[in-house]
Amino acid sequence: MEQKKKKGYGAGIVTGILATVLVGLLLLGGFRVITNTAGSYASGKVTEKEVSKKLNKLNALIDKYYLYEDEIDTDQLAEGIYSGYTSALGDKYTVYYDEDETKALMESTSGSYEGIGVVVSQNVQTKIITVVRPFEGCPGAEAGMLPGDILIEVAGNDVSGIDVSTVVSWIKGEGGTTVDIRVYRESEDKYYDFTVERRKIEVPTVAYEMLEDNIGYVQVTEFDEVTSDQYIAAVDDLKAQGMEGLIVDIRDNPGGLLSCVVDMLDYMLPEGTIVYTEDKNGEGDTYTSDAEHYFDLPLAVLVNGNSASASEIFSGAIQDYETGTIIGTQTFGKGIVQSILPFNDGSAIKITVSRYFTPRGTCIHKEGITPDVEVELNEELKTKLTIEKSEDNQLQKAIENVKEQIAAE
Repeated sequence: MEQKKKKGYGAGIVTGILATVLVGLLLLGGFRVITNTAGSYASGKVTEKEVSKKLNKLNALIDKYYLYEDEIDTDQLAEGIYSGYTSALGDKYTVYYDEDETKALMESTSGSYEGIGVVVSQNVQTKIITVVRPFEGCPGAEAGMLPGDILIEVAGNDVSGIDVSTVVSWIKGEGGTTVDIRVYRESEDKYYDFTVERRKIEVPTVAYEMLEDNIGYVQVTEFDEVTSDQYIAAVDDLKAQGMEGLIVDIRDNPGGLLSCVVDMLDYMLPEGTIVYTEDKNGEGDTYTSDAEHYFDLPLAVLVNGNSASASEIFSGAIQDYETGTIIGTQTFGKGIVQSILPFNDGSAIKITVSRYFTPRGTCIHKEGITPDVEVELNEELKTKLTIEKSEDNQLQKAIENVKEQIAAE
């Protein structure tokens, strides 16, 4: 698929340039410190010499006074400096990862990993991490974890205020080992402790079936390396079965790879813009669909408050082109793009580099996508591990909508 550039550089080049600039700033002298002043950012310069001088003073005071001198881990101190530096930016999406955390992060988009098979989400304001979906047949679900469970401790660590990617790295681990997880179940006002055995998880990113009246149903749980091929194969198979209309379910889908959702939308949309990005210099990329494929059957897309990032690119493009009906509740509101920039020691920084805009030029960051038809999931269904399609009121509304579209043709 052709990806036309908006203002002059490709994603691979951007990553390379940013990595070079970052290393240059850290090694060659001045680096910029951002401070929050009355809701706005003011920038100032601080020299490497000043930082080194203060760090030396801190080290001297620790050497002289710190009670637990024998327990000092110098590698951990260094990692804390890097982590604290990025954390001080105040952007929850810009995060430093040590070597182990970087490996876990890269695994999360590969389609398989060793862990417990649970999707979690972190509230931007409260930092609370909540279980969104325990995959059926995976260790988390088998242990008894449910949607809505709030993570309290993982592997003996209090998770309060900790970045979700770091917590996920604690949950993942070598198959056959166990991890202790404490959750709070608000619906019962009760804490639960689970010891969950890790194993290899093949992430089930796409599931599909033909519903009554030849309405196809495709559920997409993440946008990973394997997802676009699975999605296109699913839609093609449903077409071969005589599908007359389609429902795409991206509820509780936290997002994933930009390249994946672009490929899926290239298959669904007429020729034109899918999404475009813009960095702090007003430069970026435009991703387009060609005229080779275009889905022209009745379509509905299911979303909710946990549909984020790539899910919002998908639903926003469908909405802007008016090729389908968006049904459910307001989406999460993550309209920014991050790049993962690796260091030679295996660590990396995930850094916010640009905003993205829907085909009509809307930036949905902190706003989300407003559905064309708003339907709240029935309260008693929100903590159920498995919801039958017959009782899923949002899905039933989507079926009704697609039937109306078919009848109107």
